[in-house]
Amino acid sequence: MYSLIFHGRRLGELQKWRHLRFAVNPFQNELPFSSTSASPQAGRKESIWTKVSSDAKANPDSVLSLLRSHAFTDSQISTIITDYPQVLTLDAEKSLAPKLKLLLSRGASTSELTEIISKVPEILGKKSISIYYDSVKCIIEADKSSTNEKLSDSFPHGTSLENKVRNVSVLRGLGMPQKLLLPLLISKSQPICGKENFDASLKKVVEMGFDPTTSKFVLALRMLYQMSEKTIEDKVEVYKSLGFTVEDIWEIFRSTPTFLKVSKNKMLSSMETFLGLGFSRDEFAMMVKRYPPCIEYSTESVIKKTEFLLKTMKWTVKAVALHPQVAGYSLEKRIVPRCNVIKALISKGLIGAELPPVSSVLSCTDEKFLNKYVMKHDQLVPELMAIYTGEVDQKALPQQ
Repeated sequence: MYSLIFHGRRLGELQKWRHLRFAVNPFQNELPFSSTSASPQAGRKESIWTKVSSDAKANPDSVLSLLRSHAFTDSQISTIITDYPQVLTLDAEKSLAPKLKLLLSRGASTSELTEIISKVPEILGKKSISIYYDSVKCIIEADKSSTNEKLSDSFPHGTSLENKVRNVSVLRGLGMPQKLLLPLLISKSQPICGKENFDASLKKVVEMGFDPTTSKFVLALRMLYQMSEKTIEDKVEVYKSLGFTVEDIWEIFRSTPTFLKVSKNKMLSSMETFLGLGFSRDEFAMMVKRYPPCIEYSTESVIKKTEFLLKTMKWTVKAVALHPQVAGYSLEKRIVPRCNVIKALISKGLIGAELPPVSSVLSCTDEKFLNKYVMKHDQLVPELMAIYTGEVDQKALPQQ
């Protein structure tokens, strides 16, 4: 019921593309007002879906037909589109068909082809698809045979591909799963292409206790590989000047490896922005420890969202500081719609005069929010949903 209501704006568009008959619609939980819409991955998928919907040249049905004609199952097709939604924008006849034909002509069996592509669908977007296909196949076959032979021996010495396979083999030996290894093989990520620096960076990551079965291990490896010892020391000194201890810094790095990529100017600018909004240095430090990505948000975005929460909604600085992740939520798609509902409920005397906790309003899923603040008020559901979806102008809302 909820999806039909708060995704109502997109029903027309979804109807337009309902002839895409794959097993599971990978975009069904990634539309506006979704609780996951704030994530980069969800944003990327939504962008691709919008492109497919508006591009007159895009013919996703022909892509699906081509994949089915090559014996891909509905489950495999769904996985491909979920992991690599850009495939729907590719030309089935001029781009995809020749690549599949090339792989089959080189001896790939149908079962092998469908298995490898469904595991790493990004290779469909590569020009030199056979090279990437071979490197992925190498790892998959090695895993099946549990061989410990040097996989790089199968590739020309002194090439970046040899380094890639060598490094991936090392990571495989540490227990890194295929879901992390295979994307590395087809990426242009510097760490996976290097040699000496790769070994040194890998040693640091292992010594810091990162789990090689997690994506954080890969992120940490990338961050340390890209920075010299001096650069790391300089960043540590800057964070210390902001009130963080060395222990704090490395604890934050373990939870969010990208924390170290933030520039000195951005660190200082972020602190100035939060202090200017009324947060203390201790509250700023607490926010970064709780949710490190908050230090990377643009000044304009932080000011706009925080002023809305403090001045329009009247939450206290302390209340907002306890939940720094809200700075990453969409103002238009999440913060304002939910807060408008809360203001309407307060004006009607349905939840008392005191504001609910920030987390109760903004950090919960769409379903929990609607259950708690909309669906329980039977007679008012249509009105509250109109407020939530923006069909009622904010200025027309009842005032407190």
